[in-house]
Amino acid sequence: MTHILGIESSCDETAAAVVIDGQTIASSVVASQIDLHARYGGVFPEIASRAHAEAISTVVAQAMSEADISYDALDAIAVTRGPGLVGSLLVGINFAKGLALATDKPLLGINHLEGHIYSLWLTEAEQEPQFPVLILIVSGGHTELLLMRGHGDYERLGGTTDDAAGEAFDKVGRLLDLPFPGGPNIERAASEGSADAFSFPRAKTEAPFDFSFSGLKTAVMREATVAPSAAERGGTPGARRKKPMLRSDISVNDIAASFQHALVDALVDKTAKAATAYGVSEILIAGGVSANTMLRQAMHEATDLPVRYPPLSLCTDNAAMIAAAGHHRFLAGLRSSLDFDALPMWPLSSKTYDE
Repeated sequence: MTHILGIESSCDETAAAVVIDGQTIASSVVASQIDLHARYGGVFPEIASRAHAEAISTVVAQAMSEADISYDALDAIAVTRGPGLVGSLLVGINFAKGLALATDKPLLGINHLEGHIYSLWLTEAEQEPQFPVLILIVSGGHTELLLMRGHGDYERLGGTTDDAAGEAFDKVGRLLDLPFPGGPNIERAASEGSADAFSFPRAKTEAPFDFSFSGLKTAVMREATVAPSAAERGGTPGARRKKPMLRSDISVNDIAASFQHALVDALVDKTAKAATAYGVSEILIAGGVSANTMLRQAMHEATDLPVRYPPLSLCTDNAAMIAAAGHHRFLAGLRSSLDFDALPMWPLSSKTYDE
């Protein structure tokens, strides 16, 4: 039996959790920064790292208290090493290093994407996913298709060539003057609109399982907004308008529904084709966008294979998923030295942990 303390600070959630045997959540604490970043329409890196520094000690202490466990009883400390915002990552990493040194516990630097994958091992399903599985990771910073043949055995089949799916949701949300984060607010608006109102493009990519959403975002901008005139761009300070303005005669709900339909259609189409091409047993969806109801329904309709996704509480960034990934890396004999650094760009593959 393992008891792993997980620490996550890759973006705008300060989180800590204790997980038993990679499956049972003894505690999970998340301090969200959404209210801090809402005024900017996205995550402001300097504010994020400062908020992590202010919250992390309290969050970890609360997770240990709720788990009713001592540091002596821990088997290891797992912390997100990357990918993510470098300032945010360093807060979690340095705290975990200090804790590992003080408690003489092994330290595990975990890939954030692998953490999202292992959120699927924290569900209450009767049995674990059966390998080989196809994994679609969809979040604010990532859109990846991975073939997983076993624990630690990954092959990247494709990914986004520009905007991530969650990033596209946030950018279109800003265009439509919807609150941050864009994903849940676009989904809410889309529920009142028509997905057939606008025909938005599905980008074609050279690689069969790559994604591209920048063209979709541009199509929405052209349909839903009015560019500033030359007079507005050159007006007096304070009266200038440099950004597109939402058209007054447009239905935000229809735009949201049509955009969501196009993005989900692209995700589902390529995922279903990859599942057939590689003969997988199941499809797993993870990351913040996996909370999208339309994506879940459409994936079920597109394939006869079992489709799994985390409960809503584990879709967005959390530390339980980092601890779960840490459990499997701990059993595999992985240990990180105290001198490892953050990796803001860190692809996930079978060689991810080779140092």
